[in-house]
Amino acid sequence: MTGWLTRHPTALTEEDRAGLKDVLARCPELDTADGHVRDFAEILTDRLGSTLPTWIDAVDASRPPGLTGFALHLLRDLDAVTAGLTLDWSSGSIEGAVNRIKKIKRQLYGRAGFGLLRKMILLQ
Repeated sequence: MTGWLTRHPTALTEEDRAGLKDVLARCPELDTADGHVRDFAEILTDRLGSTLPTWIDAVDASRPPGLTGFALHLLRDLDAVTAGLTLDWSSGSIEGAVNRIKKIKRQLYGRAGFGLLRKMILLQ
């Protein structure tokens, strides 16, 4: 059943689409949450960060459980979140390098000094 909610509606079979429609019709709260989640997914995929305050206001007005806290926490650093959902800049390569260094450090923890750690990082 959870696969219905995580897949794009066009990726569902006709039977699954009917089942999802039936479940959402029986639970208005779930239907509201489904709409908000799909709207947020559109904001993420289409880089529509400028529409984020409107989405947060809509979630705050309908108060779906689980999403309200998430939406209100986005307000803590709205400028950064909006920039992240709008700009093409990515820190993915840096995060990958940091993750690789941390992995090497964990592997050598307690077994080697800084010199060996430095060599392992430079060689890999």
